[in-house]
Amino acid sequence: MTAATPADSGSPTKRSTSWQFHSAGRIVYGPGCVSQLGTLLGELKISQPLIVTDATLVGLGLLDGILAALREVGIKPVIFDGGEAEPAVDVADRAIELGRAHTPDAVIGVGGGSNMDVAKYVAAALTHGGGPRDYFGVDRVPGPVLPLIAIPTTSGTGSEVSHAAVLTDTQAEVKVSCLSNHLRPLIALVDPALTYQCPAKVMAHSGIDALTHAIEACTNVDYDQLETPGGQFAAYYGRFPIGDCLGERAIRLIGHHLEPAVRVPQSRAARDQMSLAATLAGLAFSNCGVGIVHALEYPIGAAVHCSHGEGNGCLLPYVMRFILPVRTRVLADIARALGCAEQGDDRSMAEAAIDRVIQLRQSIGIAHRLRDLGVTEDQLPEFARKSWRIQRLMWLCARRPTEQDLLDILRAAF
Repeated sequence: MTAATPADSGSPTKRSTSWQFHSAGRIVYGPGCVSQLGTLLGELKISQPLIVTDATLVGLGLLDGILAALREVGIKPVIFDGGEAEPAVDVADRAIELGRAHTPDAVIGVGGGSNMDVAKYVAAALTHGGGPRDYFGVDRVPGPVLPLIAIPTTSGTGSEVSHAAVLTDTQAEVKVSCLSNHLRPLIALVDPALTYQCPAKVMAHSGIDALTHAIEACTNVDYDQLETPGGQFAAYYGRFPIGDCLGERAIRLIGHHLEPAVRVPQSRAARDQMSLAATLAGLAFSNCGVGIVHALEYPIGAAVHCSHGEGNGCLLPYVMRFILPVRTRVLADIARALGCAEQGDDRSMAEAAIDRVIQLRQSIGIAHRLRDLGVTEDQLPEFARKSWRIQRLMWLCARRPTEQDLLDILRAAF
């Protein structure tokens, strides 16, 4: 993550009292909708796409329906199957190299957020030159990119509709990202049937990630209270009504369907709803923002190589407790969305929301403590320092943290 200027380096400037909402160009949702891919590409006059995916999905046959849909319209794509979980920068480098050798007219990301994120870097680099490192940061993509089509096979990141693309800098041991509305896919093809073979563990990690997205979007600072040092450009708008609607709906769906989607893998109805929930949460967070759960997870995930979703899920209740004093009523509403029974005042309901997240986390097998992820206590100060440098996420927290606050959260989670 490119370091931002610390919050005390410039005089705070209140953001304009307005917000904007961005999405993928088109969202297509429904079991079996991947069969429409050939027709959709035909409408766009796309004839030689590059597919970015991984060998595991190819081996499972999850590309079979996609390739069949393309064959029907005479399209034979080039396939990059070198994707990896939490991909390092060199994975994107290799995908870009293959793309340059074949000059595709579109990029299709198939898989979890990792593959879709790599596809975004490929589309940017094939259009504007350079490599992934040239686009790290906020608003570094100079213009529109090759048509991007995103086809998720998990229910978590929301990358199919978001403007974010995350890689791992293995040397610095931190996640790095590019944030640009030019990276929002032209088409998000959300076919829940592609998640039916998703292992329970992956469903759990991706599902808790989606819940984190939705909760952070709904609890961030209000858009008209967002302040940035010296008026710096912010990648997100803070909490606003459309994001609230999307986030609340995602929380409600996840509260009802994540456990059966994990514990009863044959429950296609639950997995259908989780696919929808992840996309809704992606729309919410990619406009309203994520917060310090993500800021804390980025260096942790890069150092101990846990999945992004499990790292977020481990940290989530501890951050909820940190923001409770300033987001009591919002957390009370989240408790209701999660299906908690009424318990009197807002404070009791806010506590119930935290308890429900802890219970949900336990039910689906998410780590409860950072030590369970392989973190050692002596790593915590460095994680706090690295997280603190991601100031764009500090700005978004409704309770603005200090570096000491971050360390205290990590110690509580340890």
